[in-house]
Amino acid sequence: MPALTPVFAVASALDAAPVIQVAPAPATPLAFVGTFLAGWVFFAFTAQIAASYVLEDPPWRRAVVVGLVPAAASTALIRFDPLIIVAVGLAADAAAIHLIYGVRYRTTAVMVAIHYAATLALVLLVANLLALLSTAPG
Repeated sequence: MPALTPVFAVASALDAAPVIQVAPAPATPLAFVGTFLAGWVFFAFTAQIAASYVLEDPPWRRAVVVGLVPAAASTALIRFDPLIIVAVGLAADAAAIHLIYGVRYRTTAVMVAIHYAATLALVLLVANLLALLSTAPG
């Protein structure tokens, strides 16, 4: 029988390795509140970014109120499919922006798109930084 090349040897060793699955810890009320508060601050910050881009001089207090809505939606729907969370979050965000800022529907759509893009960009930045820091030696 011919010897395995190094690539096939590694591949067959990986196939034989046991699969490790991590079970999530049960959520505590403190974890629930902490997740909601962190999401609220994050969504309020990105709502202010979106409002500043579209409106001339938006008050930051309105962004704080708008940030509550997607934070509550994402925290309440945490056990659902991510597509459901995004769809409900975007719809709730649009309703909150339209009601809080009192803008037209077209402006609301632009603000929601910018809010989503800013949120996604910052989430990816933080996730990649955490992944990079987790690989640091020591």
